[in-house]
Amino acid sequence: MSWHTEDHPELRDGPPWVMEEMIAAQPALAEAILDAPAPVAAAIGRAVDAALAAGQPVTVVGCGTSEHGARGIAALIAGAAAPEHRPLVRARQALTAAANPAGGVCVAVSHDGGTRATELAALAARAAGATVAVVTRAPDGSVAATADHVLVTPVHDASWCHTIGYTSALLGGAAIAGPLDAGGGSAARDVLAASTALDAAAVAARLADRRVVLCAGAGVDHVTARELALKVAEGARQPTIALELETVVHGQLAGHEAADGLILVAIDDGTPEAQRVARRAGHVAAAAAAIGIPVAALLSSSYDAALAPELTPAGRLVVDAPADRLAALLAGAGALQALTLALAHTRGTNPDLIRREEAAYRAAAAAAEDPSGW
Repeated sequence: MSWHTEDHPELRDGPPWVMEEMIAAQPALAEAILDAPAPVAAAIGRAVDAALAAGQPVTVVGCGTSEHGARGIAALIAGAAAPEHRPLVRARQALTAAANPAGGVCVAVSHDGGTRATELAALAARAAGATVAVVTRAPDGSVAATADHVLVTPVHDASWCHTIGYTSALLGGAAIAGPLDAGGGSAARDVLAASTALDAAAVAARLADRRVVLCAGAGVDHVTARELALKVAEGARQPTIALELETVVHGQLAGHEAADGLILVAIDDGTPEAQRVARRAGHVAAAAAAIGIPVAALLSSSYDAALAPELTPAGRLVVDAPADRLAALLAGAGALQALTLALAHTRGTNPDLIRREEAAYRAAAAAAEDPSGW
């Protein structure tokens, strides 16, 4: 046990895992961030508005869970922007952004505050003339040191299978994007409370023995699918891949077989293409079924009504949320976390350590995280 230091999550013999406590803290977090947003959120929002008005880009960057949070933030900012400005808002993986920086505004997301690629992206953006904002839990970290504005989220994620780290970014992005739909923090709290309380045990039981789990969604739901794939890999130690919904049926299935599984994500009711997405999700499910791949789904109540029950023999988790992007992202976050936790319980894994209790995975992390030379 000499490897387990104070820098690691608390080591427990079994459930409840630290991840469960982080999930349970999220509804209150929504009210804390949204009902009394930090003044810096408005300052970042003004910088974003000024950049867009001047025809300059707004780039949101991050790595891992923070990259998915960055993609959610970009969707929220774009959704609040005038239609003619939306193409200027984009999310990018941090190392890619560092290699090809842009001016305007760069919003860097780093929950733990020391991600080297995100630091490089922020530094490169500053050198390109951008205003740099950071969303983080670590105001003293190296990423925050690059910033003109630092939005500090209030709760540190004590599990390495980050959950509150993801929703913190989404909620911070909502505060930056501007006025919320009716309900504010209480509505976000209710969405998170309902979605994290979903009973995912039956779906997990049907997916726990799958060789590879594909996760697919369109638009904002692709952000949820990406985060779902990461959580299942980290927390349940199950191989995954995240794809755009349409991508699944353009050659990808040739590499998969009946031993695999597919999880469709269709939660965002706010898209004007919802009916088309529902039809296409049905086609994707039917294609997987023809190979014998069991299909599960995370769905809004309207998508649940649109998709025939026989399309998802591995089961579905249904959330009921207002038809706006923040609600769709938060409902997806709660549902994917509930499913990940159920899979971890079914497969007998400790999600908190993301396998670092095994020497090979500690060595892999040390090799990847070596800060020297770049």
